Amino acid sequence: MIHLRSFKHLSGAVAIAAGVLTSFAAQAETSVVVGYQQIVGPFISAIADGRFDAAAKEAGYTIDWRQFSSGGDISTALASGNVPIGVIGSTGTTAAASRGVELELFWILDNIGKSEALVAREGSGIEKPEDLKGKNVGVPFVSTSHFHLLVGLEQVWKTDPREVNILNMKPPQIVAAWQRGDIDAAYVWPPALSELLKSGKVISDSEAIGAASVPTFDGLVADKEWAEENPKFMAAFTKVLADAYADYKANGSGWKADSPQVQGMVKLIGGDAEGIVQALNLLSFPTADEQVSDKWLGGGAVRALEASAKFLVAQKQIDTALDDYAPFVNSAYAKEAAK
Repeated sequence: MIHLRSFKHLSGAVAIAAGVLTSFAAQAETSVVVGYQQIVGPFISAIADGRFDAAAKEAGYTIDWRQFSSGGDISTALASGNVPIGVIGSTGTTAAASRGVELELFWILDNIGKSEALVAREGSGIEKPEDLKGKNVGVPFVSTSHFHLLVGLEQVWKTDPREVNILNMKPPQIVAAWQRGDIDAAYVWPPALSELLKSGKVISDSEAIGAASVPTFDGLVADKEWAEENPKFMAAFTKVLADAYADYKANGSGWKADSPQVQGMVKLIGGDAEGIVQALNLLSFPTADEQVSDKWLGGGAVRALEASAKFLVAQKQIDTALDDYAPFVNSAYAKEAAK
């Protein structure tokens, strides 16, 4: 038999235990995993200096930051429900959407621009893109570089890709083949690009090709259902992005190797400070107002996904392209943050 007094103590203990469990449950409910990659820019700087964490805490959330080695890994985690927000490139976003992942692109992290370029080796006889006919060109297949090389050939330079010997090579293989003289040109990104420029020159880049066709970019995507159920977090998160990108536009030219923003990125993603500064100078970072313009979330991103889909179908990476990619782009959060 349990005496009344003992029962009171027991019931009190149960209540305390229940309160603790409820507290833990609340904590679990407000924790969100955000997947990022080894990219550079205001987004990474704002992770490093704690601005996202502070805003999330004020909104009632905690962020579990997880670094992934590729957008493909983040796509898989997003599809499984383990990561509701993550960094994926434009071709990766297209592939995930085409395969049925219910995601929405809500922020353009960077326009890849000059950080991916077509470089011709000295003595190759290549002075302009049209000179690529009959030449050996190295590029990592099914990458944003490969996508823009084909877009450049077909749409910008009016050159049949079949007249160019395009070789599938990873960046280290490109550098080795370049040094042996096995290839005449390559389309790639740093650090391989930096090595090639020691004995070559830029013929074109993804900034120029993107301006003449569609850009390639890195973006932040969210699980649609999760975002709809957590509007307070999405608003706070996007507001930090807007402020960070505005700050970079105003002050980014002053970010040097010893700047706290650059040092924060080094600490978070590794690498060396000088290399990060060089990479920053090759990218462009759209502000909140630019995000919602026709160039990006207001239309350009959809056009880029559509073009990427055609590319992925041609490369047999997806079976078929969707009829409409507009449902996978959401400018509402950026519009609110731009106010």
